[in-house]
Amino acid sequence: MEQESQPLVSVLTPVYNCEEFLAECIESVLAQTYQNWEYCIVNNCSTDRSLEIAESYAKKDKRIRVHNNKEFVGCDANGNIAMRQISTDSKYCKVVYADDWIFPECVMKMVELAEAHPTVAIVGAYWLSGTQVKGVGMPYTDAVIPGRDICRQTLLGNLYVFGTPTAILFRSDLVRATDSFYDESNPHCDSEVCLKILTRWDFGFVHQVLTYIRKREGSEVTFSKRYNTFAPNRIDRLVKFGPAVLRPGELEACLKRYLAVYYRYLAVSVFARREKAFWIFHRGKMKSIGYPLSVSRLFVAVCLKATDYLFNPKETIGRLLKSINKVSKTVSAILSLIVGMGVCL
Repeated sequence: MEQESQPLVSVLTPVYNCEEFLAECIESVLAQTYQNWEYCIVNNCSTDRSLEIAESYAKKDKRIRVHNNKEFVGCDANGNIAMRQISTDSKYCKVVYADDWIFPECVMKMVELAEAHPTVAIVGAYWLSGTQVKGVGMPYTDAVIPGRDICRQTLLGNLYVFGTPTAILFRSDLVRATDSFYDESNPHCDSEVCLKILTRWDFGFVHQVLTYIRKREGSEVTFSKRYNTFAPNRIDRLVKFGPAVLRPGELEACLKRYLAVYYRYLAVSVFARREKAFWIFHRGKMKSIGYPLSVSRLFVAVCLKATDYLFNPKETIGRLLKSINKVSKTVSAILSLIVGMGVCL
């Protein structure tokens, strides 16, 4: 693609205290074979040298500018602020997180595919996470896939090709269509917005590794892992998008399977004596989804897990004795705990 015919791409980097990796991220944008881009680095009140680093690059290249938030906001709110910085002239939008980087051909390959297929709203590719290649599962012969097929396979648990925003490219018109591109109330809003778009548009996929996504441990990631926000989110996505892309029998069977897995997880959490805040989160989340936690279902799951602890022949004698002690203490507390959760029958 000749530079004269290259549509403008808005590249965005939200950053908070990422001085260790920010220069590497910026350099990867500067190294792109695609040249018609604007680059906005959105600093979220960093207390390290992130702002200084960003401003030093902005002084060297007029395509780079820095937006400095007046107040600190959450990660997803900062993502929305970043999305609002794209130019009215840009045709595509590419996020690169401050601790990630992109390979030199990334923007070129993604834009070429999108330009060749006007029905494609999101372009993805394989990404490198640590030393592992992720995003696998797409047939190598397919460069364009109906969005509803991607949604369907994602909801059924057969495919995941979104990664983080670093791994994909959006059409800018879809970003500009709303003031809040991401639903800040959902810790998994990046994948949700992809599903929402793909119920109406197609998905493009470049069969190359084009991005590097660093394994991160920010406050949002820590919260998601500690409370396992992924478990109810899988049900939430199924309820929101399943009716549009799944057959009724598929939807019912998938929901039944996901709920069974979820309650087995909650049963383990009972024995782990998870803190009150954990239960408050899950109670609130499931209520918002429309499937409030059930006392009777949780009790059955706990009893089944207690039986497993007691009679699993593969357990060692030491584990068995420990489980018996745990069961005797926990079962006596189950009813009081469940009542304290205030869940529905």
